[in-house]
Order: sequence, then C-alpha cells, then structure tokens
Amino acid sequence: MKQLPQLLFIPGMISILGSSDSSSLQNAEPGGEPKRVRNQPNVIFFALDDLNDWVTPLGYNQVKTPNMDRLAREGVVFTYAHAPGVFSAPSRTAIMTGLNASTTGCYGEDPFRFDHPDLVTLQMAFKQGGYSTYGAGKIYHHRGGFVDLRGWDEYFSRSQEMRDLGWEMNSYYMSDTPRPTPFPYSPYYTKTGRAGDSALHLEWGPIPDEREDEMVDAIRTNWACDIIKQKHIKPFFLALGLYSPHYPNYAPQKYFDMYDSDSIRLPPYNPDDLDDLPESIRRNMLNRSKQHRELEELNALEDAVTGYLAATSFADAMLGRVLDALDASPYKDNTIIVLWSDQGFHHGEKMHWGKHTLWQRTSHIPFIWAGKGIPANMKVETSVSLIDMYPTFIELCHLPDVAGLEGESLVAALKNPSGSKDRNVFLPGNERGSYAVINTNWRYIHYSDGAEELYNVTEDPNEWNNLAVDENFQSVVKKMKKSAPAEFAPVVTPKNELKLVVEGDSFHWEKKTRQQF
Repeated sequence: MKQLPQLLFIPGMISILGSSDSSSLQNAEPGGEPKRVRNQPNVIFFALDDLNDWVTPLGYNQVKTPNMDRLAREGVVFTYAHAPGVFSAPSRTAIMTGLNASTTGCYGEDPFRFDHPDLVTLQMAFKQGGYSTYGAGKIYHHRGGFVDLRGWDEYFSRSQEMRDLGWEMNSYYMSDTPRPTPFPYSPYYTKTGRAGDSALHLEWGPIPDEREDEMVDAIRTNWACDIIKQKHIKPFFLALGLYSPHYPNYAPQKYFDMYDSDSIRLPPYNPDDLDDLPESIRRNMLNRSKQHRELEELNALEDAVTGYLAATSFADAMLGRVLDALDASPYKDNTIIVLWSDQGFHHGEKMHWGKHTLWQRTSHIPFIWAGKGIPANMKVETSVSLIDMYPTFIELCHLPDVAGLEGESLVAALKNPSGSKDRNVFLPGNERGSYAVINTNWRYIHYSDGAEELYNVTEDPNEWNNLAVDENFQSVVKKMKKSAPAEFAPVVTPKNELKLVVEGDSFHWEKKTRQQF
C-alpha cells in the first residue's frame, strides 16, 4: 500500500524526512522568517459549491454570469476540468492536500486531520512561502470540525454560534441568515407537507433584495473585499469560499427576476437511461429517480432549474464585487485569481438530482485563471483536474516544494494554452476501489464490486450508451484502467467513530469511547 510521506516542519521550509533535497532551504531567512521571493503574485482563490458546467464561459447560454464572462476574457478557461471528488468533503480534501482519496483514504465525509495530522495543506504552503494568508467561508467541507485552521493569519468568523459548532460553514443552518417566506419555500416541501431541515435538498426561493448583504455569502465577500483594500507588505493568499449555488438555492429576488421559469430549457432526459447500467448501480439510481418523478408530478422541474440559475447569478455577482475591489486596488497587476467549483450537480440527468456520481454532470466544473502572467481570452480544451492546483501554485508562486503531490502543474498550459496535451484524469468515488478515468474522448467507470461503464463522450456527451460490455471496446477499457492506482488506501477512521471537541474558538477530534457509540 502506498505510504503517505512523513513531513518535517522547519521554519521557511517544507521537507520530507529522509529526503536529500535541500533546495527549499533557500526560502528561510535568518531567524526563521520565510524569505521573500521577488515578484511573487498575490492569489485570490475563489471557490463555489455545487456549480456544474452551466456557465457561459463553458458554452451554456441560459444562465447569466457576466462576471465569469469578464474573468474568462481576462484569462484562461479550462473547458474540460474535473473535480477530484464526487462531493464536497473528499473533493476539497484532495484540493487542499494535493492527494487523492486513494492515497489518504478520505473517500467520504472524513475529517482528514485525525488520521493525517502532518499533511501540509495549501494555505500552510503559502504561509511557508512568505505569504499573508486569509480565508473565509467554505474552503474545506462545511461541516463543523472540517476547516483546517492552521496556517492562516486570519480566518473570517461571522459569529460565535459558528465557532461554537466547530466552525460550521453551512450558510442556512444558523439563526442569523435570511430565509424566504414561507420557509421552506419550494413545492417539494410546501405541496408535500415535508418539514425543512438543515440540508434543505430541493429547496429554493427568493430573499428580499434589501436583505442581500445579510446573506452569508455577501458577508464573506464584503470581508474579502475589505482585505483587498488593506495595505499589504507581503504577497497575500486570499481564499473565499461561497456556499452558493449549493442547496438551498436562495438568492435575492432580483436574481430570480432574471429568469422566466416558463421559458426555461431543461437538460435532455432519457427515460431509458438507466437500463444499461450495472445492476447494483441501476437499482440505486432507480431509487433516487423517485425525486425526479416527484418533481415532474409537481410540475416543478423548470422552477427547480430557475432556482439554481438564480443562485448561480447571485454567486456571479459576488465574484463581481471581488473583481471590482481588485481593479480599484494597487494589486490589480500583481494578482492571480482562480475560480473553481468543488464538483457539479445533476438536474435530472440520469434521473438524478444531486452529485455523488462518477458521471459527467458531477465531475465537470468551471475552472478559470486570470491575472499576472496569464494570457487573456484563451482556452485549454484538454482534460485537467482541480488536484492540479496545488503543484501549479508551488511553481507559479515560488513556494517551497511539497513532496508527494499527485496533480500536475498547469503552468505550461497557462503559458501556452494551445499547446496543452490531453491526459487521463483520475477521479476516486466515495467507496474504496470505485473511480472514473476521464479524457476528452472517453469516460471509464469502475465500481468497487467490479462493475463497469464506458462512454464515448465525444459521440455521446449525455452518457446514454454504456459500451463497457461491448467486446469491441475492451481495448479502451484496458487502457483506461492503467491510469488507476494499483492499490487504494484503507478508509480513514469513520466520522461516526469520532467526537468533535470544541474548546473555545478551536476544536479537535477524539476517538469515541465505547460508551459514546
């Protein structure tokens, strides 16, 4: 089994025990302070939640995202980027550690620090590289106890209630957030008698416009804009994580007014889509398809899509605030901004509403880089993964090396977008041994029970025709499987075996005693 690297912390340096590479020693000043590297760019790390490829820079023309369009004109759009996990927790762990779930064992809703306390996370690398580090919102998974508070000069906390819950980042779980009237609002609740809860799946609705700045994403965005306005002596890494357009799809009324639900075009649905799936997956998805059928019966499909588009336009407006603040600052010409989403979201494709799948709608996400040294109005059309961000920042921002990172630096693609070469991208599933391998022509899916799917995404972008059982495509299957790891790490300590202990404004996880189960 692949062993995780043991990490040795030295002020100004990140090194691996037993390594003979001392190149990162150049980053240490006498007295332990990180050495400033000339021309290190500032970085704005702009994260969205559950935003699939329904944005205009990726060719989807039903949504209104003028600020993403603006960012795309100023930089490079990766048109075929994929998440490194099938929902928030494993995806964000992979992004922030630079390691796949197949290496860490974090396949599900797992607080990685309990089993891997020595991993160097991205903000720590920036701190070690001489940066001031600021964070707000959902950068790590939103549940209490998941944010890694190490390495930040400041991590924004909007309330004591949030800290008392172990830095819970859910935007609509707490008492200080505006909600629509009635609450819940969507017919999935109001017409069925369901009670609302903290998850509020398939819930959407408008917030009064005058309460926009009370919404948590606006509060966090305004804080980030204030950080940009400050005087910075050192380069800064500013991470802003929005909860939108994650359910519930709440947004000010004006963003709902951008759309006419009667004119909404639904994604293509194929009622026979599940017939050629492996039996275990088919049964599971048939059970999940009940939600799609219920939305059809409620005549709510168009309304549900409208809610998602409104929440996306609200998130886009928050991006606009950040871009405006940056344009008005002295840092405009020395700052890189990266926009990404942790994974996508199904809106009835394959009869599914949600994520947690190894299909296109879960994995394909927006990914845009702009700013210092990045060419304007360009596209990279080859396959990449968000796990590539960590090694890219190492190279682009002159950070100390971190051994064992599993992505590939995108610096060459950013410098020469048209010269980028396609490669196989690996996506672990939420069960050990399940995964997808993706390139611009094919998607191969392997499940932990040995079941398989194969799609020619060039000819079948909706992934309606599973070719895995066709003998004519076994050579493709064999070739794609070679990009999967030979071994998958054991699952880390399950969350239900851990207890979150909150101590003042900090927290840690402990193994439960037998009496606590």
